[in-house]
Amino acid sequence: MSEESAAVTHPFLDLPPLTAAHFAAIEDRVARLLDTRQDVVIMQGEALLPLEGAIRGTAGPGTVALNVITGPYGQTFGDWLRDCGATVHDLAVPFHTAVTAEQIREAFAEHPEIDFVSLVHAEAATGNTNPVAEIGEVVRAHGALFYLDAVASVGAEPVLPDAWGVDLCVIGAQKAMGGPAGVSAVSVSERAWARMAANPGAPRRSYLSLLDWKERWVDGGRKALLHAPAQLEMLALEACVERIEAEGLETVMGRHRSAAAATRAGASALGGGLEPYVHRAAEAAPVATTLRAPAGVAASDLVARALAGDPALPLAAGGGALAKEMIRVNHYGPDATPGAVQACLAALGAALAEQGTTVDLEGARRAAEGAWR
Repeated sequence: MSEESAAVTHPFLDLPPLTAAHFAAIEDRVARLLDTRQDVVIMQGEALLPLEGAIRGTAGPGTVALNVITGPYGQTFGDWLRDCGATVHDLAVPFHTAVTAEQIREAFAEHPEIDFVSLVHAEAATGNTNPVAEIGEVVRAHGALFYLDAVASVGAEPVLPDAWGVDLCVIGAQKAMGGPAGVSAVSVSERAWARMAANPGAPRRSYLSLLDWKERWVDGGRKALLHAPAQLEMLALEACVERIEAEGLETVMGRHRSAAAATRAGASALGGGLEPYVHRAAEAAPVATTLRAPAGVAASDLVARALAGDPALPLAAGGGALAKEMIRVNHYGPDATPGAVQACLAALGAALAEQGTTVDLEGARRAAEGAWR
């Protein structure tokens, strides 16, 4: 290697070390975003890391859990809980709807021994969102520990762990926050810390361990990091929080609400058999809109046709069995814009027209434009 090439610097590579003080400052900004006084721990991996770590830290053979399933992640949480030895009562609702506080109350009445509740706030995979504020009141009155996956919802709709009585609130930056996928965070209540400390099966001396962060980071005054941080991801997380602060959280959430309303209205006006997958607008997540493909049309094929002209559009077919019937318009982060919504509707309309289906492209454009608030 020549001296000239060796001297070339790169903005992604030649970075000064991320100090413990800088790491803690980013945690504080995330805490302000959540309006929480709980401890916030940023974990060095995609959100599955704290999601699994929080369950394995607080659940064990004595745990009786109510696991709410409104999409694929709820199914995963039930598997983890059972793997920990917990007794699990699943409350599954159709993916085109949301769970209600009354259903939670009924589950407590049927199983009063429940002491743990796991819930996904917004399911980007299915396009629904659950009324966490109302559910939180019921869970708090019952006294159960409340675990919430807010990975998709944060930045698209309010996420308020303290106000809602959430003991473990996991977020990720890769959706509505418009940040990286390789770093995530969890707010932890004092009750949750106590549950972990009393749990002999809680991970210790492990990458999954929240207790390691508690004992070696939080209790130590956040002066010494456990290991070398994922520096690029931490800086990107800081940048996306700064961007939200600059735009204003209410404005960011407003863009997501408008994108959802516009997508829903435009798809309905487009015709051709395309319709919202989540039946009620009040139960549809602002982070992403799911659509049901027309009868006889595979959603995956329709999406492939729509992406042929512009592969960068935020369109995807549903995962697994849902690939046959579900289309996802992922209007989150930088794609929560009128332009992204209109481009997705136009591409879907063109793909349907190619198959000989009659669509109203202009009607869809006007409906989306009118619904954008």
